[in-house]
Amino acid sequence: MEPDAPPIMDGAIVVSGDRIESVGPREEILGGYTAEKIIERPTGLIIPGLVNAHTHVPMTLFRGLADDLPLKTWLEEHIFPREAKLTPELVSIGAELACAEMIRSGTTSFIDMYLFEDTICEVVNRVGMRAWLGEGLFDFPSPAFPSGFDALKETERLIEKWGDNPFITITIDPHTPYTCSPELLRAARKLQEHTGAYVVIHLAETLWEDMEIKKRYGCTPAKHLDNLGLLGERTIAVHVVHPTEEDISLLGERGVRVVHCPESNLKLASGISPVKDMIEKGIKVLIGTDGAASNNNLNMLEEMSTAAKIAKGVVQDPTALPAKLVMKMATTLSGESLGVDGLGTLKPGAPADVVIIELDSPHLRPCYNPVSQVVYCAGQGDVSDVICGGRILMEEFALKTIDEKELFSRLKRALDEFI
Repeated sequence: MEPDAPPIMDGAIVVSGDRIESVGPREEILGGYTAEKIIERPTGLIIPGLVNAHTHVPMTLFRGLADDLPLKTWLEEHIFPREAKLTPELVSIGAELACAEMIRSGTTSFIDMYLFEDTICEVVNRVGMRAWLGEGLFDFPSPAFPSGFDALKETERLIEKWGDNPFITITIDPHTPYTCSPELLRAARKLQEHTGAYVVIHLAETLWEDMEIKKRYGCTPAKHLDNLGLLGERTIAVHVVHPTEEDISLLGERGVRVVHCPESNLKLASGISPVKDMIEKGIKVLIGTDGAASNNNLNMLEEMSTAAKIAKGVVQDPTALPAKLVMKMATTLSGESLGVDGLGTLKPGAPADVVIIELDSPHLRPCYNPVSQVVYCAGQGDVSDVICGGRILMEEFALKTIDEKELFSRLKRALDEFI
């Protein structure tokens, strides 16, 4: 994924500790190194681990529970009442299920906003993925905390607790401009100024949100956040389906990162984000799946394909969002946006987040362009091996840090009482 770097045919990667030591032709690598373990995949395509830039991992518990509804109805009448019954144990099961699904589809890193986030931290730490995690902030009580200010205190505690963990980064996560008061948003900004943490927030997701914020504050959601000092290079705005031209310019000027979640936006009929316009304004646009309750999967391979195709169809231009750029959105641009040097690349010194796709399948042959093959052809069942930070999470299609049989048993017992 380095600029203008061609694919290496018959290549190899050396991993030492949590970093990539060397990359090059296989014969050269094997002649220059000895290793405790050699993974040989003669028909494997090696790519950087994918970054799911937005999700709510425990919402795997709600997959298929309330489909084909508008966002506001879906949230207020179905999701929020179910979430009121959540416990740390349920969140742990849902998070582990999500990690298994993401690993199987080549994701090694993700950004999450949800509830009982400390529990999710524990799951991620045990499973071995890389994650940016934040407790959701709301004006109303959540199942975890009586107020958004209490959740903000928890965020501060989590920053201190997990600050030395190289794989877990805590973020500050106001849910939306319409579920957080100006006072709560100002408090979130103050904590960001104190800690330097990223702020993650849903923004301009629906026309209803746009109308509601204009009614309350006389401006667009993006302008409202800017008036509160919340737009900046360490702000990650999710969805951004309905920005005005002025909003797009403002987001670009402030250096805000935007996360495109095309499948969730399509399923909830929220609209289609003007990704091409934002990219042309210099905005770094990343890709996320959103939660499994609104997608209904966490498959970044599928999400990349949808993102590429929908952008072309909207502007009727087949060059609008080429496969190479989409691949960057899911790898290198995420690494750059999150301040992790080399994340999303395969080069010496980069984090050893490595995925192997098995090409010996009818739908992946022939392979003229590896990047196009990943974006347009590869599926979840094609990922054979996953390494994150030098730790093997899946080998020859078998998960190494998650016992799926035991997980499914726990899930069934929990849902029998929960649903």
